[in-house]
Amino acid sequence: MKHLVAATALFATLTAPAFGGEAEIRKAVNEFIGQEAIQSVTRTPYAGLYEVVMDSGELVYTDEQGSFFIDGQLIDLKRRTNVTAERQAALNKVNINELPLTQAVKTVRGNGKRTLVTFEDPNCGYCKRFVAEAQQLKDVTIYTFLYPILSPDSAEKSKAIWCSKDRSAAWQGWMIDGKAAKAADCENPIEKNVALGRKLRINGTPTMFLADGSRLGGFLPRAKLEEAIAQAEKSKPAKGK
Repeated sequence: MKHLVAATALFATLTAPAFGGEAEIRKAVNEFIGQEAIQSVTRTPYAGLYEVVMDSGELVYTDEQGSFFIDGQLIDLKRRTNVTAERQAALNKVNINELPLTQAVKTVRGNGKRTLVTFEDPNCGYCKRFVAEAQQLKDVTIYTFLYPILSPDSAEKSKAIWCSKDRSAAWQGWMIDGKAAKAADCENPIEKNVALGRKLRINGTPTMFLADGSRLGGFLPRAKLEEAIAQAEKSKPAKGK
């Protein structure tokens, strides 16, 4: 943690509209970086600070004139809450109902009533651990976006799995038993998946999204994953919203 900013105002006002400083902040930051790189500017209730969301997804803080950067965590001491982490989690959320799930390998466990979306690379060691653990999950539908970003042959392995007669079986066979799918070439969504992952700023695998749209990065033991899935199912939005 490079910097620690302490404040006591309520988080409910964090999303108040930016005042006249937005133009100055954008100008200062873009000139410093050398390109337009800001997604949004929002005035916070904390000591005149402005939250700046970069195109990379990073959060930094500055003043109304954009005369400095604070690159670190904003902590509300009264609530004992990491405000930056809360905002990052909110910004990382997706609407599951808007994801192109037809581009994902579908695996159904039990009645499949719960939902888990993953982005995985066939050469990812932690993904293989996850797939093995996920075999024990009950009543869940797993949508796996093949996301080849780790190794030169990841794309070819992804295409072979997608072009298999039983995609789910081919995926499980490779990730658990090391049984490679037969090389094949067919119409596939691999390039679209990579573009989608970049749009969502997914830089590592496995990356998972729960039914309420919240994001989980990296491998989680089954017990913790089960707890997260159950909690997300309680707060998921209705379809079409």
